[in-house]
Amino acid sequence: MHLPATLLLAVDDGVATITFDRQQSRNALDVTMLDALLPLLERLGHDDAVRAVVLTGAGDRAFSAGGDISGIPTSALDGHEALARHIEHWAQSARVLHTMPKPTLAVLDGVAAGAGMALALACDLRIGTPNARFLTAFARIGISGDFGGSYFLTHLVGPARARELYWMSEAVDAERALALGLLNWLVPRAELDVTRNRVLERLLALPAATAAHMKTNLNLAMHAELASVLAVEARSVAELGTSDFTRHATRAVLGKP
Repeated sequence: MHLPATLLLAVDDGVATITFDRQQSRNALDVTMLDALLPLLERLGHDDAVRAVVLTGAGDRAFSAGGDISGIPTSALDGHEALARHIEHWAQSARVLHTMPKPTLAVLDGVAAGAGMALALACDLRIGTPNARFLTAFARIGISGDFGGSYFLTHLVGPARARELYWMSEAVDAERALALGLLNWLVPRAELDVTRNRVLERLLALPAATAAHMKTNLNLAMHAELASVLAVEARSVAELGTSDFTRHATRAVLGKP
């Protein structure tokens, strides 16, 4: 598929890396990028050759400063409903990152703001450098937020802290982001690639079906009752337990030949 020059894709050894490359605008996502991102993520989510998806930003200033819809078609501004349909469509990128049956990883060496923050939080895991920052930014421009930022932030830091970060709109530096759980790993810039590769190596060591079932179970646990989670977990274990990988691994753990 054709991608704009500002949305880069590299696929290597089962890892698809998407890079936002609009550095003159802090990697803000313009209409061309937003139009291309959703079908790209959907394609990668269904590609069995892709085992993990990485999202990052070019340069050391920003992961992404958020959405830049200054180039939106005039027809989309003809009433609230038309604009809402466009935004809801573009925001499905966050849903696909969150639900695709494979691990997603955000790598941050700069600010993630607005919709850029939401996309980073939609990923399963996040690695950042001391230069990484999170900023809701919505209050600063008088809007309430989009791309599922309120959903992901509330689940990650709790409702009270999410309200603080939305209403106060203060930047969260890397140290605080790690303490809040917005970052899983905080490493010096010189160690960013090594850490990224180490995390991906561990993820790719999992059978694809195991990673997919784990993600389904963990996503379900965010909103379902315990009884539902127990039932889904049981079905997952029953399905995975008959695989050659699980049989051999179980024998190895038990010390059986």
